[in-house]
Amino acid sequence: MNREESLERIRQVRLSPTQKVGQEAEALKAQGIDIINLGPGEPDFDTPSHIKEAARAALNDNFTRYTANVGIVELREAICQRYSQDYGFTSNVKNVIVSAGGKQALFNVAMALLNPGDQVIVHAPGWPTIVDQIRLVGAEPAVVRTHPEDGFKVGATQIIEALTPRTRMIVINSPGNPTGGLISEEDLRQIAVTVENRGIWITLDLCYERLVYDDKPHNLPAVLQEILPTRCVLVGSLSKTYAMTGWRCGWAIGPRELIDACSNIQSQCTSNASSISQRAGVVALTGSQDCVRAMQDEYLVRRDWMIEWIEKEPKISCAVPSGAFYVFPNISQLLSPETLRTSLEFATVLLQDGRLAVTPGEAFDAPGFIRISYAASLNQLREGMERFSRFVEKFEDG
Repeated sequence: MNREESLERIRQVRLSPTQKVGQEAEALKAQGIDIINLGPGEPDFDTPSHIKEAARAALNDNFTRYTANVGIVELREAICQRYSQDYGFTSNVKNVIVSAGGKQALFNVAMALLNPGDQVIVHAPGWPTIVDQIRLVGAEPAVVRTHPEDGFKVGATQIIEALTPRTRMIVINSPGNPTGGLISEEDLRQIAVTVENRGIWITLDLCYERLVYDDKPHNLPAVLQEILPTRCVLVGSLSKTYAMTGWRCGWAIGPRELIDACSNIQSQCTSNASSISQRAGVVALTGSQDCVRAMQDEYLVRRDWMIEWIEKEPKISCAVPSGAFYVFPNISQLLSPETLRTSLEFATVLLQDGRLAVTPGEAFDAPGFIRISYAASLNQLREGMERFSRFVEKFEDG
């Protein structure tokens, strides 16, 4: 790699655009400005008390030293048990690595599997970190677009048509950020059958896996274990399911050779995930799941409220999300060459003048849209959308 290529690699490193919104909102709050922040991609609930108690117990036990790079055996066993109970997916501790969040797990996998020039199929609108990680390791993202008309569904036909001789991996985030769209079991099955004899890996980013609504079937791990057991990777996290975003604890499940490679990579950067978080994670995964169901029920109430509000706005349209905790409305009819030309400008001025933080669609390769998180109380959502309406009225009145 010559100097210019090295500089180009450095230039590709950017602050996550989804984090940028939160930082700007917090900066205004620090100035004493009242901001309703519907930008963050994290639960507004407290971490459940029994999980926090497990962390306190770990501290009291002085469980504060390094663990194995791959994580403590108890947590890896708990992860295997959880996937067995939820999906009938069989694995053992040698197939699991615990990382400092799902984001690191995904990056470990990219580092282990991808070479410069490899192609990775991803879907958009989508989480920008996946694309940035692919580029950072020198591979090339091939973007397949999903559409609001069918709920941003990731379809088999689109993925299969995007395959080339350079395709090394397919990454699917389901439920998806920012859309809440899903891939169906049948579509995933068609993709897996197509790539079965082509040396292509499928990585599932399942960080929102416990937040699927309307009883839609979503047993993706079982599909891959049946058809592609030696080239599938499942990435999960405690963050969204258990309101543990700051605890930084996620995992990857895959073939042992891959997990060993991920462990070697991780040993040269973060080593192990926090020992305290790992102990808490054991209790999160093996303890009562009532807290998960309670959060899911509340998110569903909020989702339905948001969709009802959006349906009353004639210039906004929105697909009903099937999972996660975002709505992703199309606001292109609110944009104008004379006022706010892009959704990025819209979100910027909405924050500055309307005192409401949302995430522009440009962050997800979807100009003309905005992401609104309903990981906020109904009172905050009502106040936030009132601010949204006042802001729009102001600009429409000139």
